[in-house]
Amino acid sequence: MPRRRDPAAPAVVYRTARVGLRLTVGQRRRCFGLLRSAGDVWACVLELNAWRRQRRDKPLASYQELCRELAASGPGTFGELDSTGARSVLRRFSDAWFAAAKRRRDGDATARFPRRRRGLVPVRWYHGTFTLDPGGRRVRLPTARGGRPLWLRLARSLPYPAEQVRSVTLLAEGGRLFLDVTAEVPVTVYEPGCGPDPARIAGVDLGVIHPYAVAGPDGQALLVSGRAIRGEHRMHLADTKQRRRAVAGRAPTRGQRGSRRWRKYRRRSRAVEGRHGRRVRQAQHEAAKTVITWAVQQRVGTLHMGDPRGVLQLAAGRRHNLRLRQWQVGQLIRILVDKATLAGITVHLVDERGTSSTCPGCSRRIPKPSGRVLTCPHCALTGHRDLVAAASIATRTPGGGPTTPAGSSVVLPGVVTHRRAGRHLPGAGRSRRDPRRPPAPRAARGSVGQRWPAPPHSGGESLAHTGEDPQHPPETR
Repeated sequence: MPRRRDPAAPAVVYRTARVGLRLTVGQRRRCFGLLRSAGDVWACVLELNAWRRQRRDKPLASYQELCRELAASGPGTFGELDSTGARSVLRRFSDAWFAAAKRRRDGDATARFPRRRRGLVPVRWYHGTFTLDPGGRRVRLPTARGGRPLWLRLARSLPYPAEQVRSVTLLAEGGRLFLDVTAEVPVTVYEPGCGPDPARIAGVDLGVIHPYAVAGPDGQALLVSGRAIRGEHRMHLADTKQRRRAVAGRAPTRGQRGSRRWRKYRRRSRAVEGRHGRRVRQAQHEAAKTVITWAVQQRVGTLHMGDPRGVLQLAAGRRHNLRLRQWQVGQLIRILVDKATLAGITVHLVDERGTSSTCPGCSRRIPKPSGRVLTCPHCALTGHRDLVAAASIATRTPGGGPTTPAGSSVVLPGVVTHRRAGRHLPGAGRSRRDPRRPPAPRAARGSVGQRWPAPPHSGGESLAHTGEDPQHPPETR
């Protein structure tokens, strides 16, 4: 993947898709061997810099210097790992080292240089070093000179054309092997008069219950529900606690070698954690895609998104701190910015301080509502508190403090579109039942349970004939 592109070239966005692998036992063994060899490269760099620290020499952090040391090690030092894959590990180490150095220069004393060993390190190959099958279901990874070719079968077809693929990365997560495919995707081009208008601005408020609440310029609004994501976090936490309590008596003591049963439990735990992360990540992408699709339909060209990451530094108790960590607000921002850039929409981060506690009508402080409806006791303004905050965020100026340009008026939402993220999560489908929940108590023998209320009209007409809801007649809706 090139680090510098011609400024005159068409704008592109780098997108990465994670694809599973269908491997034989031998292919799986060779893939893990490549990842372990990459871990050996990482450990060698750490060991070399440890020796230099003892001699008080300058550490080796430059990518060019590390490549010279790799060339001096000779062929065959790291098994089947070729020089391109080994250099990708050196690039990863160099980027991590200089990122930590920059943070320390900026005054962040908590930044640490990479000094921890890793058993498995991802390996990346760039365009021209790997081969894609014309059918898009197989990929050939390069190996060391004299090694056998390594062809891997993909679990699904690549979501990008072969000519757009720039790199592939082999990695392991939760005991499973994946291939991250990175491609250059051109920014969407619209017909004249149909694309996003930069003058049309919408505000985005980030939250836990609603990951994205968007207020548009014409009174249009969008609410994306994230209750399924929150339920997935809660049920995963309860399942993890129950599993830990069940194996607490079998846990090996400190210094004792673990049994096969304990290793099996750890392997199962890693698999469950990986599945949970993939489920939440997919739901977050669905929510961001819903926002961008709605913005393109409304021809919104600029999104003002409130940055709430300052609240992460506040200690709010053990339970609420866990909710904030599970929120993953930084990932929500990153996903939305990536999809907005691909659609040709500009995103600005603004200060959202006071948007949920200030009335946009009279600009006076209002108490925090107990529910989702905000009501101003001074001017009687009423609305959904997340959408009211998003409408105020739309008027904020990017950069600096919580400033609103003089003369700008808040456009309150009039038409609200509701969408739900995470329909693939357990319990979010038609059954509305998570298999991890304990079963409901059965009714007594002979009882038929709660019946559907009888229709208010007589004649025995079904719901399909009248189209009416028996619980909500037309005159009471």
